[in-house]
Amino acid sequence: MSEANWYVVHTYSGYENKVKTNIEQSIENRKLQNQILEVSVPTQEVVELKNGVRKVSEKKLFPGYVLINMVMNDDTWYVVRNTRGVTGFVGPGSKPVPLTAEEMFTLGIRSEKVSIDFAEGDTVAVIGGVWAGTAGQIKRIDEGRQTVTINVDMFGRETPVELNFNEVKKMN
Repeated sequence: MSEANWYVVHTYSGYENKVKTNIEQSIENRKLQNQILEVSVPTQEVVELKNGVRKVSEKKLFPGYVLINMVMNDDTWYVVRNTRGVTGFVGPGSKPVPLTAEEMFTLGIRSEKVSIDFAEGDTVAVIGGVWAGTAGQIKRIDEGRQTVTINVDMFGRETPVELNFNEVKKMN
């Protein structure tokens, strides 16, 4: 069996949640649970202040788009493409292009969790990214986003820098 990847589907604006519901219903009806693994409409919490009243609401990160984790084959392509409200997959022509690992990371979606052997206060060496070759003390660890915040010396000042778990290693 092929490997599942994340694909982006273009929908009519405002129909994202309806498309998600319709695809999930098709998955259940056609018994495609092992081929279409997840359908997602990414949202973020937004705090608005109107007339002095604080209001928290959900806002779509990508209006007009739905993310789908699926094994691409003729059956899954047909089910998704022919769902009411879907205008097509994102990619050149009619060929869907899966999202890369880097794109998934920036969206906050990870396929695997990285286990760490360090804690706040530990000194780590930066082994990847633009800060490679520097070291710093961990000030904060964010397990959800899989990042650490360390202070690095920049222009004679301590500057906080956020790095991915895979860009640092514990110093002995």
